Amino acid sequence: MKKENIWMTYDEKENDELHNTCELYKSWLDRAKTERECVDLVTELAKEAGYHELGEYLEGRREIRAGEKIYVTCMKKCIALFRMGEKPISEGMNILGAHIDSPRIDVKQNPVYENEGFAYLDTHYYGGIKKYQWVTQPLALHGVVAMKDGHCVNISIGEKADEPVFVITDLLVHLASQQMDKKAGEVIEGEKLDLLIGNCPIDKDENLQEAEKEAVKANVLSILEKSYGISEEDFASAELEIVPAGKARDLGLDRSMILAYGQDDRICAFTSVMAMLNVKNSSRSACCLLVDKEEIGSVGATGMHSRFFENMVAELIALTEGESDLKVRRALAGSKMLSSDVSAAYDPLFADVFEKRSAAFLTKGLAFNKFTGSRGKSGSNDANAEYLGEIRRMMEEAGVAYQFEELGKVDVGGGGTIAYIMANYGMDVIDSGVAVLNMHAPYEVSSKSDIYQAVKGYEAFLKWGCECERL
Repeated sequence: MKKENIWMTYDEKENDELHNTCELYKSWLDRAKTERECVDLVTELAKEAGYHELGEYLEGRREIRAGEKIYVTCMKKCIALFRMGEKPISEGMNILGAHIDSPRIDVKQNPVYENEGFAYLDTHYYGGIKKYQWVTQPLALHGVVAMKDGHCVNISIGEKADEPVFVITDLLVHLASQQMDKKAGEVIEGEKLDLLIGNCPIDKDENLQEAEKEAVKANVLSILEKSYGISEEDFASAELEIVPAGKARDLGLDRSMILAYGQDDRICAFTSVMAMLNVKNSSRSACCLLVDKEEIGSVGATGMHSRFFENMVAELIALTEGESDLKVRRALAGSKMLSSDVSAAYDPLFADVFEKRSAAFLTKGLAFNKFTGSRGKSGSNDANAEYLGEIRRMMEEAGVAYQFEELGKVDVGGGGTIAYIMANYGMDVIDSGVAVLNMHAPYEVSSKSDIYQAVKGYEAFLKWGCECERL
């Protein structure tokens, strides 16, 4: 089924809307390179749009009515936005779900060391990465250090023009004959992904004895103490993430694409939030759910496998319909969801791993994936045909460009999303998202035209089955 290049369909007004949306998206990527930063940003946007924290309702300071806008966070690393409909929530919701963690490199809990006059941070990579892609790149350090007295110190180093950056070194090509013979997965070992952070010894007059052997490490620790009040021991209670430094950029002479870190899956998080903020009153409740830990199996208290979302639905039902486990189950089973995650875009330079008839393409619109998984659809949510028919009707009535695709050739690879977890409740779920090139690399590529279609498509989904109006 041939789909046209959607750039050819836009008029001047839509082109203006598209570029305004993408400028906002780039600013989002610059401000939210970690899941914590993403939750902070979404919370800020939600408050500006009139959302109130769930605790205000639990404490009786506000009453839930139709049209009420509610948000709730979990451990500062996942967030859910609810727009209450006129119908009881036990009749189900329209849910947009995305993840806000991205492949990266984490700092270990006892990380600072010196080796032959260089100071390093010891690291452990997070998620599925090609390790060799992360060397010799300008890198930034983001995160939080929790102190013993309970207060937290936010860290962001390497993003501003006057700030230093960091790097993971690689072997010079002149001495790399043995390295070049290794398999790609072994060229750079995980334990060699340590971050270079210093080379200058501390001044001897400044807390350094003649016998001091780790003067460079001492200097780095002194800088951290002066700048942030952090000691070496404080790394034990820190969450520090190493990410590519620098801003999201337009790509191409025609500025038609975006090159940036973390588009998997913040491209879907952004478009989902924008759609959620656009939708006003409706008969059916709407929800935007952004979770953590998808890249490592959706585990833990902030991953989709946790009871966070189920518990929040239970709280809302208790506040509006009275406590009822059965109504919670009905609400979840009666919901419909788009599991919003990126798709692998067809790359003509690596055409051998794609089945072209079933591949996602840049500039062809919002991509729907009936199933994910690997090999024989292992680990997949395989969406029902009836739901696919409903999706087609929904998108076409809203004038949204869309495509159906799958992740590469059979037996070549595979992947998963949060879809199968939510499908456990018995709701209709299908994977949908924006196609990207270079998925899981330090810099990923997306088409501005697809980002615009994603906002339109997600908004159409939130309004499906409702009578509602746009702000």
